[in-house]
Amino acid sequence: MDPTPDLYCTLGNNLDHFVEHSLQPQRDWKEEGQDAWERIERFLRDQCFRDELLLDQEVKVLKVVKGGSSGKGTTLNHRSDQDMVLFLSCFSSFKDQARFRELIISFIEERLHHCWRSLAYNITVVKQRKGNRTPRSLTLKVQPRKSDGIIRMDVLPAYNALGSFSRDLKPDPEIYEDLIRTNGNPGEFSPSFTELQRHFVKSRPVKLKNLLRLVKFWYQQYLRSKHRRAALPPKYSLELLTIYAWEMGTESSENFNLDEGFVAVMNLLRDYQDICVYWTKYYDFQNEVVGNFLKQQLKRHRPIILDPADPTNNLGSRNGWDLVAREAFYCLLQTCCWTGILSGSWDVLPAREIQVTVKQTEKETWRLWVDPYSPIRKMKAEIKRKNGTSGELRISFQDPQGERQLLSSQKTLSDYGIFSKVTIRVLETFPPEIQVFVKESSGQSKPYAIDPGATIYELKGKVEDAGGPCTENQVLMLGSKKLKDRCSLAELQIKDCDTIQLRVI
Repeated sequence: MDPTPDLYCTLGNNLDHFVEHSLQPQRDWKEEGQDAWERIERFLRDQCFRDELLLDQEVKVLKVVKGGSSGKGTTLNHRSDQDMVLFLSCFSSFKDQARFRELIISFIEERLHHCWRSLAYNITVVKQRKGNRTPRSLTLKVQPRKSDGIIRMDVLPAYNALGSFSRDLKPDPEIYEDLIRTNGNPGEFSPSFTELQRHFVKSRPVKLKNLLRLVKFWYQQYLRSKHRRAALPPKYSLELLTIYAWEMGTESSENFNLDEGFVAVMNLLRDYQDICVYWTKYYDFQNEVVGNFLKQQLKRHRPIILDPADPTNNLGSRNGWDLVAREAFYCLLQTCCWTGILSGSWDVLPAREIQVTVKQTEKETWRLWVDPYSPIRKMKAEIKRKNGTSGELRISFQDPQGERQLLSSQKTLSDYGIFSKVTIRVLETFPPEIQVFVKESSGQSKPYAIDPGATIYELKGKVEDAGGPCTENQVLMLGSKKLKDRCSLAELQIKDCDTIQLRVI
């Protein structure tokens, strides 16, 4: 095996050469890794469970999926990790997987001990450290016959939640509802979504996969080697962060400078406390159960890096980010981040901006992009500059299933669980005006500025002027109480941001 190359002493504009000659897997290594995979897969599929009864049934292997770096196409030379996910007939739910997984793992380990000679490789079972959790996988170290490297393989029994997988279709939201309601540990059932995880990475351009190799090599060679006993975030979190940086920094271009991408990733890792990264490729906010769960996940303490295939798996919640940041800061001072001058870097925000549609009476509807963690007062200032308003701006929004509510200047969009496209209504008020919301039969509410001394009849006129029904056809209700035209809002004790129901007769 060749001596370990020194990334930190490689000039930034030579990183392409560094990856090609030092990190990309050589043909013999790939072939041996594939051969080991095929032999173990064949044993597990055809021999392991044959003529055996487990859980009062004959267990069948429904399919075997390759995950890890080998499955994603990001393997490093002489360094390989392979996830062999076994989808088994004995798991008919996530709960079954949690209940019977340890039994299945123990059975596979016992069968391997009896049959390892037939596999033509020296295989060692890595003992898991016992804790409160049951093991999720059986970890094997496979010694290749032609090199000194070690192939690490994790065998993961899993529930076939996706059924007949189609990479072009979004999974049924009910699958994610079931996952969330099972209430497992974060990421406990991620193996069931391996096909989605693999496709998310494997479908990317070759140049991006080289950047992924570079970041993974940095993680193993400079971070993990310095902190062998420390808890660190998983490599997968850095892979996802790299993909995010590429999408934001190049608009998913296949042509970019490797050193600029590497510097962008190191900058994000250095400032990890600001990171909030997620995708809506396989799940989104449309389903109520999934959407509410996502909002809770995204309100958590940063960094937040959600697995694009499994919303329960927040990879940013792991320990060790301070160690990652320290090494990233040191890396940015090394030769690999220079090309004679400091390398350029992509302009990558640590959190996705949200598209906000601004609606205001007698103003043209327009859009702006807002950092979900930035105070709403900054958005107000931008709206004032755009619309040239002089009064007090009151900004409100309404969830599809909820009531319209006022957005506080001191809070952020994230405080309200707003992480996707949103429409806000802007109302300009002048003292002593208050804002009231009039809720239509459709469930939608509109804000109105009105003097507390004005009558209900005057409020009806404002509703008509805004395109609502004629004054004579309106009935305004506060709770179960019908509001009389001649009464003022003050007399009825209607306060700022109260909601009044509109009925049409």
